[in-house]
Amino acid sequence: MSSANEDPAAGPAGGAEQLALIRESVRKAKEPRAKPRTWRGAALAGELPVARVLVDKGLLHLDQYFDYAVPAAMDEQARPGVRVRVRFGARVVRGRREGGELHDGFVIERLPASDYPGPLAPLAQVLSPEPVLGPALLKLCRAVADRYAGALADVVQLAVPPRRARAESGPPPDVPPPPARPDAGTWRRYATGPGYLDALADGGSPRAVWTALPGPHWPDELARAMAATLASGRGALAVLPDGRAVARVDAALTALLGAGHHVVLTADSGPEERYRRWLAVNRGHVKAVVGTRAAMFAPVQDLGLAALWDDGDSSHAEPHAPQPHARDVLLLRAAEEHCAFLLGGVSVTVEGAQLVDSRWAAPLAAPRERVRAAAPLIRTVGDADQARDAAARTARLPSAAWQVTRDALRHGPVLVQVPRRGYVPRLACERCREPARCAHCAGPLELAEGPEAGSSGTLHCGWCGRPEAGWHCGACGGVRLRAQVVGARRTADELGRAFPAVPVRTSGRDGVLDQVSGRPALVVATPGAEPVADGGYAAALLLDGWALLGRPDLRAGEEALRRWLTAAALVRPAGEGGTVVVVAEPTLRPVQALVRWDPAGHAVRELAERAELGFPPVSRMASVTGTPAAVADLLADAQLPEGTDVLGPVPLPVPPPGRPRRPGDPPPGESWERVLLRVPPGTGAALAAALKTAQVARIARKRTDPVRVRVDPPDIG
Repeated sequence: MSSANEDPAAGPAGGAEQLALIRESVRKAKEPRAKPRTWRGAALAGELPVARVLVDKGLLHLDQYFDYAVPAAMDEQARPGVRVRVRFGARVVRGRREGGELHDGFVIERLPASDYPGPLAPLAQVLSPEPVLGPALLKLCRAVADRYAGALADVVQLAVPPRRARAESGPPPDVPPPPARPDAGTWRRYATGPGYLDALADGGSPRAVWTALPGPHWPDELARAMAATLASGRGALAVLPDGRAVARVDAALTALLGAGHHVVLTADSGPEERYRRWLAVNRGHVKAVVGTRAAMFAPVQDLGLAALWDDGDSSHAEPHAPQPHARDVLLLRAAEEHCAFLLGGVSVTVEGAQLVDSRWAAPLAAPRERVRAAAPLIRTVGDADQARDAAARTARLPSAAWQVTRDALRHGPVLVQVPRRGYVPRLACERCREPARCAHCAGPLELAEGPEAGSSGTLHCGWCGRPEAGWHCGACGGVRLRAQVVGARRTADELGRAFPAVPVRTSGRDGVLDQVSGRPALVVATPGAEPVADGGYAAALLLDGWALLGRPDLRAGEEALRRWLTAAALVRPAGEGGTVVVVAEPTLRPVQALVRWDPAGHAVRELAERAELGFPPVSRMASVTGTPAAVADLLADAQLPEGTDVLGPVPLPVPPPGRPRRPGDPPPGESWERVLLRVPPGTGAALAAALKTAQVARIARKRTDPVRVRVDPPDIG
């Protein structure tokens, strides 16, 4: 074990150095001190004088524990799991400690002795006697760090919220007794739904991939699954993609069980209140948690159910190192804590299909007659239809969509899903469809934002902002422009002119609506920002489907279907007149899956294709990105598992001048490349361990050129 207060290259201190150190300690002990954090020579704890500490550094080559001496004054408070401050990096030079900075850390365990031969620095301060890093949470963080080739300290930062001292005080809340077993409710629509709830209430650990029926009932169904788990005396955890979904499940749980049985963990509650709620869970006062991504680490005691809603949503992927996904974290928890697992959504991801295919989880779906009764009518408008439709060539809406909108507005609101925000995000040549580019920096040309610009608004570059007065197409010489993808605000403006007596509301990044009334209105929303309508929408228009399907991404079809299903699920059933019009080629597989309302079948076929091609999730992959020399250096050091496929390297595109830097872009003036590593099933852990070891070896050789490693990258193209 290491000590953080001495140069590892130096040998044990000799007799003269020890004598000088004792004299220095005596002299320092006589000096008045305002705080005990720099005491030297203080009396140590009697029985367990050594604390093994995880120092909050987050560096791969320091991904280990360090031993510190425990002063007698801190003996009672320095328990495993508490936050401490330690001096890290100090050295013993000529009998004196020099240097070292104070860092936060966590006590992992207390020991009677250390296997480090040199002198130990004492703990500087116990920040709080509250044990916040328990054994189960530490084990989970270690498993996540190993899976993603990351540092334990980085994962702990994600799992344990920052301390707020006032939240730790106050009387404990009353712990409610376990609730009664809930009624199955709308779970009866699913063949195995009531049996799943019974298994939870009886203390079992069933695992299921739940294909939820369209409509407003899924929050109540998820709440009943959590209530059944609480009835067995165990805890429950549900992770959802955003605060609006959390609010719906929170309301359903409160209506079902009353207040006090659960807490909500989201960023909207503020740091202090969120920490207070997290402490209530950590102390065992509350046994049910509903929250967004960070709640995947919530320390629910005696966890009986880990549930995840809409795992295909990108918000479930943590952007901070080591970038874990909530689905994988909850799968680890289900395996380690032997609890039930529920992966739900109106769509099914390929990962969900793999869980069913491997028989790790069972499908939980409704019979086809139930699906047909709950789903809206789906109509398609393809390229051939638009070619025959004179109105579609000149207007925003094809004739079929316009007719459905006009009829539906007599009965309620109409949802219009647009893939992009803004007014006219991208422009192209009307003659040859070549994208319109800036003559200075080759950035995309845009029209002025807002309806007041009109069709003759001033062109400007979306990267450098320069106006472009005399644009002409470099490919064919044309001078007329058309919109590639019309944004939400432009769509709202055009629909407002087409239906002047109908109110038009927008929901997107600039302002997301939670709910709209059941009165006739046009609601223009970007994917993921669709508000819930009282009584459901009378119709929905899914515009520019080719923009979702044409993305150069392995998940393009799966993601397009997920976004369409999410919007269509807000529409009334076909028996009540609900209709959805999707503007996309009807022969494409995702469009056919939408027409049949068969997300599970689509996921199964996608899984079969990926298995044939060796793509995730059938195989495990990692990306290595950096300069050519850095990538080659790391791969030379890595002891990759047998059977690893090395794909690449391929150069990364250099960001054009004037465009703001994005995450993953190479530094200015550098040319980076990427290598993909693919391994067969069962060797993902070995791949992560090999890459982490190679990273540590490069740091030990003081290689300063950065190289980025990401396990299970979402964008492999």
